[in-house]
Amino acid sequence: MRILLWHVHGSWTTSFVQGDHDYVVPVTPERDPDGLGLARTYPWPSRVRELPPRELRDLDVDMVLLQRPHELALAERWLGGRRPGRDVPAVYLEHNTPKGDVPNSRHPVADRPDLTLVHVTHFNRLFWDAGRTPTRVVEHGIIDPGCRFGGELPRVAVAVNEPVRRGRVTGTDLLTRFATEAAPVDAFGIGVDPLPAHVGLGADRLVAHEDLPQAALHDALARRRVYVHLPRWTSLGLSLLEAMHLGLPVVALAVTEACEAVPPGAGVLSTDPDVLVDAARRFVADPDLARAYGAKARQAALDRYGLARFLHDWDRVLAESVAAA
Repeated sequence: MRILLWHVHGSWTTSFVQGDHDYVVPVTPERDPDGLGLARTYPWPSRVRELPPRELRDLDVDMVLLQRPHELALAERWLGGRRPGRDVPAVYLEHNTPKGDVPNSRHPVADRPDLTLVHVTHFNRLFWDAGRTPTRVVEHGIIDPGCRFGGELPRVAVAVNEPVRRGRVTGTDLLTRFATEAAPVDAFGIGVDPLPAHVGLGADRLVAHEDLPQAALHDALARRRVYVHLPRWTSLGLSLLEAMHLGLPVVALAVTEACEAVPPGAGVLSTDPDVLVDAARRFVADPDLARAYGAKARQAALDRYGLARFLHDWDRVLAESVAAA
């Protein structure tokens, strides 16, 4: 099957393109958000091609994978008038939790029976109102990086993108307590450089690390003693699942899908920051405890978020969507 999709989320796409299909991602001269093309910091197989919009007009496409509302019109224009869901089978992948009036949030493709709306968590499916649009859940799948936990650095690891702009959404305001009461914090991600000044801490307690290639990020996380996940309102961060695969114990806010992802013995979940700070402190102080919890976290992640299950589930959704078109 030849699938057209936009390079929107690098980590998720890296898993998706491991399947037995041909994948096409648009590329523009500026490599803007609608034309990022091939990933530069993630390993993608050769079956993924980047093509400029002008070469998509006459391209035979079996499926369009949409991820943002404006891609409906964009795909129609770049595919020479072929309409996703009507002239070419299409699936809309929703990565995120709803925003605004959450209990009553209508999805942008609600009441589109010609599309299939796929959520990455059951929590998201529950909270989005899709109307008559058929919905499915395909939980995340991770390429296993291997058990790398060393934990030689008695520090807290956090992975977060744009923590200053997103603020309370990503739990940025909570980092101060961890850095001052639990252990020094290493924050990895995009747009983290101004973080120390933002929270009023020096670099000795909170160190910002700009975006790293995936393999380097995994190595860096595995050297820390515990992984802390603090978003208040998010889907299910792939960085959390990657940390679990690496064998790190995790400390996370008990919100959205985290309660499903982290079973007892794999980490500590709570809506009380006092409980989480205390748990991080205990893991940092006790390497053996951290390793034992990390081993259970890794097994839980392998059991539920393995790549083979993920690809199998997606193959089924794609085949059903083509058959129904």
